[in-house]
Amino acid sequence: MVEKPVKKEKISRQPMPEQKPEVRKRNFEEVPFGLSPEAAIKEAERCLQCKNPSCVDGCPVSVDIPGFVGLVKEGKFTEAISLIWEKNGLPAVCGRVCPQEIQCEGKCIVGKKDEPVAIGNLERFVADYERRNRKAPMPTKAAPTGKKVAVVGSGPSGLTVAGDMILKGHDVTLFEAFHKPGGVLVYGIPEFRLPKEIVFSEVEGLEKLGVKLECNAVIGRIVSLDELFAQGYDAIFLGVGAGLPTFLNVPGENMIGIMSANEYLTRSNLMKAYKFPEYDTPIILGKNVITLGAGNVAMDSARTALRLGADSSKIVYRRSRAEVPARGAEVHHAEQEGVEFHFLTAPVKFIGNAEGRVVAMEGLKMELGEPDASGRRRPVPIPGSEFTMETDLVIIAVGTGANPLLTQSTEGLKLNKWGYIIADEKDGKTSKKGVWAGGDIVTGAATVILAMGAGRSAANSMHEYLTRGW
Repeated sequence: MVEKPVKKEKISRQPMPEQKPEVRKRNFEEVPFGLSPEAAIKEAERCLQCKNPSCVDGCPVSVDIPGFVGLVKEGKFTEAISLIWEKNGLPAVCGRVCPQEIQCEGKCIVGKKDEPVAIGNLERFVADYERRNRKAPMPTKAAPTGKKVAVVGSGPSGLTVAGDMILKGHDVTLFEAFHKPGGVLVYGIPEFRLPKEIVFSEVEGLEKLGVKLECNAVIGRIVSLDELFAQGYDAIFLGVGAGLPTFLNVPGENMIGIMSANEYLTRSNLMKAYKFPEYDTPIILGKNVITLGAGNVAMDSARTALRLGADSSKIVYRRSRAEVPARGAEVHHAEQEGVEFHFLTAPVKFIGNAEGRVVAMEGLKMELGEPDASGRRRPVPIPGSEFTMETDLVIIAVGTGANPLLTQSTEGLKLNKWGYIIADEKDGKTSKKGVWAGGDIVTGAATVILAMGAGRSAANSMHEYLTRGW
């Protein structure tokens, strides 16, 4: 008698436990709690261990995803984090804020007929496990090369370059303009989405490897790139980001109570306005808040407003829901928490009181026309559809521009018409010898992992230059 093969039990994607919406919308604690070891192992069992893993193709830093997931399946969490570290020095960050749904998980074969393997949640799990237990050995450093590297900006691209270059044997100094390291990871992303202690823990790991950190260092003002070279630095990487606020040029935009998302989130996140009076940072506490835009920054702003005590928090977006650029998870969390969405709506003007404070916004309904340069259908105004929305705080989150503090004071550094640094797409080389650039200052606002990928490519090119020449 021939025994029938045992049919493998289908395992559903393991849900991530999280705070209830009605509770979390009034606190700044992280929303998801993370997977348990048992749930992580069960989720890892869903991986097919493909011979030609397309998930790796979807990862900008080429993490060995089947490798680390296989180790999680075996309960080898320490070995899993060591394998991730070979390609990604910020796994706790990436596991939380990367758009896995369009990158690694978006290419997962399991996802063709079922929900994809929760690669991001598993990456987060092993990173958090290591931070709690501290079992994995530090990566091995190459012999000292005697070369000095300056990394300007401690955001995702800068942290990646610093980590890669210190492991390659170079002397690395990381310069940060703010009083805390982390760049957009700490000033732009709220505590409930990315706790600051996680970013600082990743930076601490770099310092343990030997990276020197200098905060309150505005390169381009206190010292120029040429002066850094004169001080003995052999190569410089620029990862200064795209933190210049973009405004709409709508009448009344200069009223009290209208601010950029950059300022609003920086005050709340980096300067801890949400912990008043422990941190005496002023911030406008609106009761009827409108956020203009629908990217991740807009979601962060609208959700932050609720946590700062708003009675209502609205997202106003000139396109439809289908064109929303924010991650699906962020939109879902915002909706759960009570953020109202007003699609196909654009601001026409802001209305103020006698004191110059905003009290209302006049809006206009839109309809979608033909696609524009971005590939999305262009919003077209509907005549006669004007209406008014009451508000006492408007947050403008419609994008950012290139940070000009360094670029406009550096000779020999070519910029494009928008003020972004022109750098080689493959290796990050700029027009100035010995200088590389990557991340948002080259591409414009993009994702954390894409900035890290640019940093990885630049670090490889910088190492080649330092050991073989330009």
